[in-house]
Amino acid sequence: MNQSPPSLLELNALALIVSHRSFRKAADELGLSASTLSHMMRTLEANLGVRLLNRTTRSVAPTPAGERLVLRMAPLMRGFEQALEEVNQFRDSPSGTLRISASEPAARILMEAVVPTFLARFPEMAIDLVTDGRLVDIVAEGFDAGVRLGESLPQDMIAVRLTADTCFIAVASPGYLAKYPAPVTPDDLRGHRCISIRMPSGKPYRWEFEKQGQALTLDVAGNLTLDNVEIMADAAARGLGIAYVAEHTAARYLQDGRLVQVLADWCPRGPGLFLYYPGHRHVPSGLRGLVEVIREVR
Repeated sequence: MNQSPPSLLELNALALIVSHRSFRKAADELGLSASTLSHMMRTLEANLGVRLLNRTTRSVAPTPAGERLVLRMAPLMRGFEQALEEVNQFRDSPSGTLRISASEPAARILMEAVVPTFLARFPEMAIDLVTDGRLVDIVAEGFDAGVRLGESLPQDMIAVRLTADTCFIAVASPGYLAKYPAPVTPDDLRGHRCISIRMPSGKPYRWEFEKQGQALTLDVAGNLTLDNVEIMADAAARGLGIAYVAEHTAARYLQDGRLVQVLADWCPRGPGLFLYYPGHRHVPSGLRGLVEVIREVR
């Protein structure tokens, strides 16, 4: 029986399913329904005569054959994308989609001026900005670039500064501080309601302070734990306790008086946000255009 050779769409779909470990997420990225994508994979498996994916009602994972196929096809798929990008260089204006991974606060900063300027300058480009809160491997998960604080940038990446140096600050609402005396030293936080954040690993984030070379790291106590810094700032503005967030996250609350900074002389300063991307592979013209815009507007 003649077998139909796999199409690029089928192979790309398989790679996305394996990357996301999800039919739904891969289908969303491809603009297909999950049922259509599932049928496509069953057709691919039938044509190849081998099972590529193990499916359950809650998860999907590659079989050894599926994992081997995705691994061996990855350089070819990258070569295909690069070939298309090289052709794209001959266009008057770049086209395509840039996938960027960023935290919600970083995405807000990009949306202030960078994204509007970029889309106006390059009307045939699109941006897919993903803010799921994780520190992702942008290469493994198919992103063109990511945004992180400078202190946590992966090695072997090209970094473009997005913001000035920043610091994490402790903030509370005027209403909260009317009920409880403002802390004078970080140790005073032990007597306060502190709003904690849970890291993607599941561990609570430890609050870091520094003054005149003296550094302190605290495990704070409180009755509210969140996993989103924007919600933390909002919770603090509602008087639910003291939050510890980046100053750019708290900026608009501080400006309109909903939050007040405490322990200002204990604020440790560090590198701000950077756009980063792999330095070992071809840089798409659209990404070069984005870097150009960032350097202009920031």
